[in-house]
Amino acid sequence: MSRAVVARAPTRLDFGGGWTDVPPYTEREGGAVCNVAITRYATATVATGGHVAAQGQPVNAPDDRLIRAALRRSSIADVQARLESDYPLGAGLGGSSAAGVALAGALSILADSPHDPHSLATISRATEVEELGMAGGFQDHFAAAYGGALLLTFGDTIEVDRIGLTADTQADLARRGILVYTGESRISGDTILAVRDSYLAGERRVVDALARMKSLAFDMAAALRANDIDMLGTLIGEHWVHQRELHPSITTPRIDTIVETAARAGSLGTKALGASGGGCVLAIAAKGREDELSRALTPLGPMLQYSIATSGFEVLAVLEGHGHSDEHRPS
Repeated sequence: MSRAVVARAPTRLDFGGGWTDVPPYTEREGGAVCNVAITRYATATVATGGHVAAQGQPVNAPDDRLIRAALRRSSIADVQARLESDYPLGAGLGGSSAAGVALAGALSILADSPHDPHSLATISRATEVEELGMAGGFQDHFAAAYGGALLLTFGDTIEVDRIGLTADTQADLARRGILVYTGESRISGDTILAVRDSYLAGERRVVDALARMKSLAFDMAAALRANDIDMLGTLIGEHWVHQRELHPSITTPRIDTIVETAARAGSLGTKALGASGGGCVLAIAAKGREDELSRALTPLGPMLQYSIATSGFEVLAVLEGHGHSDEHRPS
């Protein structure tokens, strides 16, 4: 009897505190991150019994190593998997973590042993770190598993504080948060290791920047709770000043041009996402200047449309036998 599970997990916009979710900072200082999940998804299909829906993953596809690692950690025999995504690879949106959460969750459903969001995030990160040796933090996995807006704090434990957003705030944030893709590939692993080494060496510039970025994450969460997108934009602008102090490769000439252009066209604050060095840049438009900002940035890279993903990991379908589904695809 063949069986297949189709599931997805969202990517995220990291507003502030990124880098403070990476060990050993989490263990020494305690980190904090404010982020929000968006409707750009990694979708995983896992199956036993040679289900056709799980076949066809190219051997050397970008996600192949992650798929193989997830399958190695699974206790299911004779399982196949594939990944699909609706976002650019290396976009700084936490896409590999969304893929990892989608795979971990789908495999847990296939094994009739579903996991809660915290466990899914933990499994996904462990797969990246232990199986693939990837340097990185925790926030992306938790954004993918939980969805919505989050304030994450890191120390002896990881605390997840959900930030309730009104429907109007969600719409306002998606409308005013202009997301542009630079088309440049990130070098997040190398950059993360370099920043970590600078922190361990006690470089004052890096230590001070990380401390302020952590503090800004709390301020951003407060702004979201107050439905204050103007304040969020201002804080994002300050965050970028500190973020780019961490390492020279965090910004690029294209990113600098986007930030400068955005400032002239009505942005309250602009920052590169993820480990940067490329990927996506987020600019928060002053109210009423969204179209002006979008027009100004269009020549510098494609705009990525999105809305706020209020849910994290979710099952789209469970297929039994010859394709009968006992779950439905959400609208």
